[in-house]
Amino acid sequence: MSKQNKVINDPIHGHVELHPLLIKIIDTPQFQRLRHIKQLGGAYHVYPGASHNRFEHSIGVAHLAGELAKALEEKQEELKITDRDVLCVQIAGLCHDLGHGPFSHLYDAIFIPRANHPPGEEGKGMKDWKHEEASVKMFDHMVKKNELEEMMIKYGLKFGKLVVENDPDGDDMTFIKEMIKGKKTKTPVSCVTPSFPQWPYKGRGEEKSFLYEIVANKETGIDVDKFDYFARDSYHLGIQTNFDHRRFIQFARVCQVGKKTHICTRDKEVDNLYEMFHTRYCLHRRAYQHKVTKIIETMIAEAFVKADEHIQIKGSGGKMFSLSTAIGDMEAYTKLTDHVFQRILNSTRVELRDAKKILERIIDRKHYRCLGETTPNLSLTKEMKDRWQEELNKDLPEPEESNKDKLTKGDLIVEVVTMDYGMKEKDPIENMYFYSKGNLEEAFMVSKDQLSKLLPTCFSETLIRVYCKKIDATSLNSAKEKFKQWCASEGWPKPQDGDRAIPDLK
Repeated sequence: MSKQNKVINDPIHGHVELHPLLIKIIDTPQFQRLRHIKQLGGAYHVYPGASHNRFEHSIGVAHLAGELAKALEEKQEELKITDRDVLCVQIAGLCHDLGHGPFSHLYDAIFIPRANHPPGEEGKGMKDWKHEEASVKMFDHMVKKNELEEMMIKYGLKFGKLVVENDPDGDDMTFIKEMIKGKKTKTPVSCVTPSFPQWPYKGRGEEKSFLYEIVANKETGIDVDKFDYFARDSYHLGIQTNFDHRRFIQFARVCQVGKKTHICTRDKEVDNLYEMFHTRYCLHRRAYQHKVTKIIETMIAEAFVKADEHIQIKGSGGKMFSLSTAIGDMEAYTKLTDHVFQRILNSTRVELRDAKKILERIIDRKHYRCLGETTPNLSLTKEMKDRWQEELNKDLPEPEESNKDKLTKGDLIVEVVTMDYGMKEKDPIENMYFYSKGNLEEAFMVSKDQLSKLLPTCFSETLIRVYCKKIDATSLNSAKEKFKQWCASEGWPKPQDGDRAIPDLK
């Protein structure tokens, strides 16, 4: 079948050339839905430029996935990377975020665990749900709904009965979905030739295990998904970054490590990789975990919880679904985007009144205020966060009409924020394999002694922030004093002011 690639002008990667099968996928309602899901969720209410969406990010990831696969193919013919491999990797990059809900991670990380569950059972049955699961389901739904199988076959993909028994490559449909989900197991890093567990994949064999590291790399955290969103988010946020993903692609090679093959880079690229992980930390610190971004996302999730059972979305067979149950039906989920915010905000229904009031506070910039943050030197759990929130609110009176202008129970919110280099408290470079200029085939790990003494030694930090729902000066000063006393009783550092605009009445 003749190929007529389409060129898209992208602000990050320039002129991007896309395979016609990718264009066919892009033109489906399931993919077009991503135009209406903001990449950075609530950060748009803090950074005016952060209006970009999952649609353009997914196209960027597809482009970079193809660029990396083709670069490896050109440098190392012995890898036997086929056109099928490249196309599958591009499709996985394009479809890896199909399962995101309204405001991206706000939906699966904050809203879903809280929705439709009484206190004490928060997130029961849904707490482990990830958007990658919905991405795979949406991919299946998209292929079936738009009858894409025939076109996929015409462009050389093989799946189902088309897979030949002695074919070195497996089922392409399975391969794409495995890449969307991400690698299941991590390679032990204690030695270069470890005893590996049984190969868990059916799409490709161990000799092509490196292909699973291109879109979603769970072993090192270095993949084209991050390459795109680091560059794209920094651009739209107006934040400068020094990491150059094009340099990584230029130096990428595949080396054998035991039974598996891994994507490695030159040993001299250690500093560039640390710059990448530092970029990740800076984006979290300045944007993703920004104190106002976090509380706005908390407020949106709170509004969604209140509106959950009152928003009905028609799914397959005419069945109706709520905001939280729509993840179980892809036809309903296709209709669920950021537009639900405006649907609640503009509603005149009595049932949505409480949810609407919360969103109106966001629009009017009367959001909950950050009292400050402290940095305790301890490992934190969700149970500790729940206990602290209960402790802070314990001595406060119940909300009543008579004390509506005073601090009451439930007015104080505790948020625990962890920022790291991608591997929690570990050095991410410890999981990375390198090669040297003199030996392109042998993979090795860089020892601490070989690294610059100016590089970081701590790779994770945890902050405790406290917010107050009431924003009058009296309540805020009372809440700030309570937060300071609580930190002192726990033996934690005195909290830094969260909102210096709060007038001090003392």
